[in-house]
Amino acid sequence: MDARLSLQHNDEGKVVVAIHGIRKEPNLNFEFFGHKFTDEDKKNLLDAGNMGRVVDLKNPKTGETIPSIISVDRLTNELIALKIEYIKIPDEIKGVKLNDEQKQTLMDGKPLHLEGMISKKGTDFEATVQFNADKRYVEFLFDRGNSNQQTQSNGQNNQQNNSQEVPRTFRGKELDNEQYDKFKDGQTIYISGLTDKQGKPYQGYITLNKETNKTNFSFQNPDKLKEQVKPTEAHKTQTAVNSDGKTNEATKNIKEPLQPKQQTPKDKKQQEQQEKPQAPAKSKGRKM
Repeated sequence: MDARLSLQHNDEGKVVVAIHGIRKEPNLNFEFFGHKFTDEDKKNLLDAGNMGRVVDLKNPKTGETIPSIISVDRLTNELIALKIEYIKIPDEIKGVKLNDEQKQTLMDGKPLHLEGMISKKGTDFEATVQFNADKRYVEFLFDRGNSNQQTQSNGQNNQQNNSQEVPRTFRGKELDNEQYDKFKDGQTIYISGLTDKQGKPYQGYITLNKETNKTNFSFQNPDKLKEQVKPTEAHKTQTAVNSDGKTNEATKNIKEPLQPKQQTPKDKKQQEQQEKPQAPAKSKGRKM
């Protein structure tokens, strides 16, 4: 079956692989950790993917009451809860600085409509944002069935919707807003503070492969490496003649393959081959 995998701690404290099967729709008819969904809760979860308020959930093992927000995993339709203590609201979203009231709205799990945001193309746009319990960050809220709300994004619905699945963390290191914006855009970014299996710190460069949505890591800047390995004109000549079957006037009569960086005859023998006049091609007449 199709499923999503995650790492979780079991009752013994060991890390195990958890399998999250894909559902046709979220199960909202039963209590979720002691919470019974209202009609408004169900509508919000089905339309926007977020319930839109903080509720008290109960830990079935300890009986502890945990204030949390609830969202739907859009890949599996599983319900995901997040403690409010883990909610982190940025100071700024797309050029708009948030005041205390706006931050509190997002902390409460509610949607917030923002105007005057700046797109990557430098144009103004407006959209509704909301904190998502599954992704653990403020997302652009695009109602799955409401085309009017998608239109309000000023033509950026596809761009933002695709970017939501871009991972915000790499090997346990969370990217800041500036890094994340560049990373989503396909730029190479420097990341430090990583830790290997022996507990030793290391750093490097990561780049998003937009076709596979996977992250490529390198200890050296791949952009700088590309600049260093650009072929010289001499190498281009050698490749064109030996591999591509093209002709270089200064070496067109030489029979041996050209050596690296070779653009002219290398010795007397090749010079004689180059200067030796070529016999005209014989006419291929048709026998009668």
